[in-house]
Amino acid sequence: MSDKDLILAIDNGTQSIRALLFDAQGKLHEKVKVELEPYFSEHPGWAEQKPEYFWDKLCEACQTLMNKRPLAGERLAGVTLTTQRATVVNVNKNGAPLRPAILWLDARRTYGLNPVGGLWGLVFKLIGMNETVDYFQAQAEANWISKHQPDIWNETHKFLLLSGFLTHRLTGRFADSVGSQVGYIPFDYKKLEWAKPSDWKWSALPIQRHHLPDLVPPGEPIGEITNAAAAATSIPEGTPVIAAAADKACEVLGAGCADPHIGCLSYGTTATINTIHRKYVEAIPLIPPYPAAIPDAYALEIQIFRGYWMVSWFKREFGMREKKLAQERGVEPETLFDKLLAEVPPGCLGLTLQPYWSPGVKIPGPEAKGAIIGFGDVHTRAHIYRAILEGLAYGLREGKERTEKRSKINIREVRVAGGGSQSDGAMQLTADIFNLPASRPHLYEASGLGAAIDCAVGLGWYSDFGSAVSEMTHLGTTFEPRREAVEIYDKLYNRVYRKMYKQLKPLYEEIREITGYPEAPR
Repeated sequence: MSDKDLILAIDNGTQSIRALLFDAQGKLHEKVKVELEPYFSEHPGWAEQKPEYFWDKLCEACQTLMNKRPLAGERLAGVTLTTQRATVVNVNKNGAPLRPAILWLDARRTYGLNPVGGLWGLVFKLIGMNETVDYFQAQAEANWISKHQPDIWNETHKFLLLSGFLTHRLTGRFADSVGSQVGYIPFDYKKLEWAKPSDWKWSALPIQRHHLPDLVPPGEPIGEITNAAAAATSIPEGTPVIAAAADKACEVLGAGCADPHIGCLSYGTTATINTIHRKYVEAIPLIPPYPAAIPDAYALEIQIFRGYWMVSWFKREFGMREKKLAQERGVEPETLFDKLLAEVPPGCLGLTLQPYWSPGVKIPGPEAKGAIIGFGDVHTRAHIYRAILEGLAYGLREGKERTEKRSKINIREVRVAGGGSQSDGAMQLTADIFNLPASRPHLYEASGLGAAIDCAVGLGWYSDFGSAVSEMTHLGTTFEPRREAVEIYDKLYNRVYRKMYKQLKPLYEEIREITGYPEAPR
């Protein structure tokens, strides 16, 4: 390896942008974090942000890092980028944004669209997928822009994900990674390429092939830093840029989960369980897996929308005491919230939570709502806090079992990433509910590390992804399951939690019919 021995990984999340310097052993040499105002909302449910804002903050993070490490530019072998998923940007021929980016958090819907017709329409009717396809059309940002801002759509040269927009700013090329293609776009998730002309998605969306960027597999060169990007970021001109993947896919790779028997739990805004497979498998029938951060591989992902958002909600609404005490004592609030967890025994004396605060497409269905059952006069806010964490772990365990059934591969250990992984209490109850060892990655910055692994392979530092993952990822603290807790959780999970949705589903449907919430496509 030459004296160019560092990789710059840029991680544009929802809450912050991080510029990270890694070496070939996965050691983090420098980190700069720039907080983001995630979005602004001109109407209830909207979530938008100016694309230039993301670029400006990216430049700020990179410039700050280069100022902190003046010799980093001379040692920089390559750059890589990972971003939040499903945030879209319309640009003109020069790459200038035509409107604010619509974020993945945006809740607007587009109704009154023509349904998919022809043979596809008949197929969807026969297999009972009409509502799922209607949901896809209603959710698609491109449909909303085309219907409500036709002048913008007509002027659109490229319809990009945030990763594609920032890649263009860095390299001058309209290109994006295959591993970043998550959204309401005409992408073939099985073949990992743009959909063929006969695919139904072209009928469901106003997008045409010329609106889309070139696709590059993870771990391959996607361009070089241009003169303009070098001036804006302080990254040396001509530095190779290597394709990575979306932040969740990179997080799985950075957590060391390159084999299907290792499950990656992400305790983030959306809680997920992911496994990487070389074979195409739909964990939920007719819902495709996402592209992995490894070429020609798939990430079987099951999501709990509003996952650890529920924890943030609890802390905001009921955790002022802990926040105030933490400030007075000069400690992190999480320390006191872990103490709150410890006040309650495993199983919360029967208080059981179903974490469907935001509905899904199929499992749970679009009618789903959250529920907490089993209240008694012994229960306190500490019980509610623990019930939230246990409910999320129950939901992800259900995802694990569904993944195992569909893939025919057992998950034998789990790695936990995301903000919730920093809680010892959350890690222990995860090990207990899954009855498996639960480990943290050696670095909290798992998504940035995953992107760096892509870059290291692309630069030729490693001949394959297995070698790169083995050398660049390491285990942090491991939590072993406790027998007494496992027994309690198994009984509650099998005899209570797994029966809740089926029992409550008719009531959820009645609630939606009476109140109109959550909205049904129409």
